[in-house]
Amino acid sequence: MEIKLLGGTTKEELEKRIQIVASAGKLSRFPGNVFEVLESTNDYESNLKMIKRIIKMGHKSIIEHDYLIFGLCDVTPIIEQTIIGMRLSSFTIKSRREVDFRTAGFYTPKFRNKNGEEIKNIDEVTEKYKNHVQYLFNTYGDIVDLGISVEDARFVLPYCFKSNIIMGIDCRQLEKMIISYTKGHLSKIQELKEFGEKMYDIVKEYVPYLIPGIESSSEDLSSGFEYLEENYKRPEINILKEPKLISHTPNVDDVILQSYIMYHYQCQKEEAEKILEDLEKKDKDVKQKLMNVILHKDERRELEQASFTFQIPISLSILTHLTRHRMHSLLVPEFLPMWDMKNHVVPKTIKENPKALELFQKAVNKNMEVFEEFKKDVFEEDLIYFYLGCQMLNVMTTMNCRTLQWISKLRCCNKAQWQIRQIAWGMVNEVKEVAPYLGKGLGPTCMTDKFCGEGKESCGLIDKLARD
Repeated sequence: MEIKLLGGTTKEELEKRIQIVASAGKLSRFPGNVFEVLESTNDYESNLKMIKRIIKMGHKSIIEHDYLIFGLCDVTPIIEQTIIGMRLSSFTIKSRREVDFRTAGFYTPKFRNKNGEEIKNIDEVTEKYKNHVQYLFNTYGDIVDLGISVEDARFVLPYCFKSNIIMGIDCRQLEKMIISYTKGHLSKIQELKEFGEKMYDIVKEYVPYLIPGIESSSEDLSSGFEYLEENYKRPEINILKEPKLISHTPNVDDVILQSYIMYHYQCQKEEAEKILEDLEKKDKDVKQKLMNVILHKDERRELEQASFTFQIPISLSILTHLTRHRMHSLLVPEFLPMWDMKNHVVPKTIKENPKALELFQKAVNKNMEVFEEFKKDVFEEDLIYFYLGCQMLNVMTTMNCRTLQWISKLRCCNKAQWQIRQIAWGMVNEVKEVAPYLGKGLGPTCMTDKFCGEGKESCGLIDKLARD
């Protein structure tokens, strides 16, 4: 793994970044406008001392103005998923839908025994692991050679493959990330700890005001689930067949429409209800008409007044398609304890190709067999790289209607990956049952806006809809 800070590393850039953060700290308590304050904070050492003093007091919002961009080379999806979990970070990831990964390489942990110490027969264990992972990569390549797209072949890739990421993050989130990976329960995963330590080495040189906070933070290796594990036997994992609506704001359509009226007239809820009733007497279609207006406004804050909670079945290969939508509250099961490896999905294109299906299923079964063998003696945190992209899990999320609309526009599109498209339509169909006016405005833009942004790559549905 190689981590580099992309920019902001020269003496001049470093001093300028520190000056901006110091000015943010000084602005609220000193006379003068923002430019006068900036001009007055021109001593690097004084600025650094002031920043440290302010953040020690707990006022960390000032360090959100220091934004850094990193290049992450040869990191696995384990790192990918955990940094995406930092909801305020930004990231661009090499696409497994477009790029052939058979020569990407893979990560090999330094295998430990059940006590977390280096396993005695480490050379033998490592060799067996490498041979097995290479077999999985070879299977991936063989499936691609049979004409299966890399988009579907990736479902057989193990979660140890190496990828590359550009990540942007403000320094408040950066501090939280480093503490989490070096001192929290995630530090038990070797790769994450190494990643956190490399980030900390960069911080020591280029973000010196973070050092005291990181050094003074205490170690906490607890997962937060100890009580559950001690008091209740872990139930069998059953994967849902489709997205399930668990709960939602009561009377979603009316809440949105009434908030629209209250927002415009500054009236109380009771009066908004009466206005809506009076309008409906004049025009039976008023609710749908008003909802259509709200759905197409530039600022659709009314849609943020109602929300839905879903439980969703999804594969590891497709998880990032959901997690990268940051404006929802997503609960993804942690990698440990290990999930049920039998729960997996087979892409349709592989099912329809007998040779590809044989290769795929053989690889999945072999992976479970080797995993069970390793599980007897190997530290659990070192086993997570046996997860395959086809591994299914249940996630839970709560999102407001504006986020739901945005997701449906992108993920209900025929150009979207097939599993996330099924998920998006499943969510939309669930919503239509409880919020029909909102539901009519959800879906791909060709259906909701008579517009397609795919250009020459359009699936052609927009033309069919225009003819109809």
